[in-house]
Amino acid sequence: MNLSSLDLNLVVALRALLEERNVTRAGKRVGLSQPAMSAALARLRRHFDDDLLARNGAHYELTALGQVLLERTSTACDLLERLFSSQADFDPATESRTFSLIASDYAVAVFGTPLARLVHAEAPHVRLRFTQTPTTVVEDLGVLLSTTDGLLMPHGVVGDMPRTDLFHDEWVFLVSRTNTDVGEQLTRDQLAHLPWVTYQRTYDAPAVRQLAMLGIEPRVEVSVDSFTMLPFLVAGTHRIALIQRRLAHLMHDLAAVRLVPPPYEAVPLQEALWWHPLHTHDSTHIWLRRAAQRVAAELDHSAGG
Repeated sequence: MNLSSLDLNLVVALRALLEERNVTRAGKRVGLSQPAMSAALARLRRHFDDDLLARNGAHYELTALGQVLLERTSTACDLLERLFSSQADFDPATESRTFSLIASDYAVAVFGTPLARLVHAEAPHVRLRFTQTPTTVVEDLGVLLSTTDGLLMPHGVVGDMPRTDLFHDEWVFLVSRTNTDVGEQLTRDQLAHLPWVTYQRTYDAPAVRQLAMLGIEPRVEVSVDSFTMLPFLVAGTHRIALIQRRLAHLMHDLAAVRLVPPPYEAVPLQEALWWHPLHTHDSTHIWLRRAAQRVAAELDHSAGG
């Protein structure tokens, strides 16, 4: 397929048609008359050799190919918008835009909060939007990064994308303050027999994967899609949970828990900001990465790291 032979306006029309499933509404959405949008639909049908929209009574439904194209078209439009909104220069004091970052609630609490303060101080018209890390991040990494401004994720999960390293953290265990069976340290036998609360996305906890090498399989009693919920699900029980030390310190006074070190040498956590190669030389993203690096340096400095 020769890209120069394509009319990229049809991409916009295709997205509107697939999402609206109505020629008139799609035309109004993109500023085309009903006849012009009907002509665009006819061209798209010839190109794909498929109806895309099939009438079912008084309504249109997407064909099988239309369903496939629905998500791909949205991704393509987002990518094109980012491509053509690239700038040679970026003035944070005057520019207005939104940065979208994929991050766990841990990354937002520990890193996103000070980053938002810096952005507020230096770029008053810039907005940050954090979205939860999807379970398909590894499989869909290229697509995800092409439609967002970055991914906050520790090493050991993704690769083959540009990154800047941010801050270090380490893993500790949470134990209820009322749990007198656990002393100042956990034993490996307790790791195997006590009930656990775990974060559902196990790829975010390589220290948990280490347990398999020690012959220990956690007895999971509760799993949750949030790191910040772990202390509340441990407090007042005999459960234990593995959590990042920085987050545990932030939440220490919110739940009746205490911290104990792992009874094995847990792999430390190195958080990084990953991005699509498309953004490498864009001035807006260069500013964002430098801002992130300054925040990370302050985090490590304040922690004595």
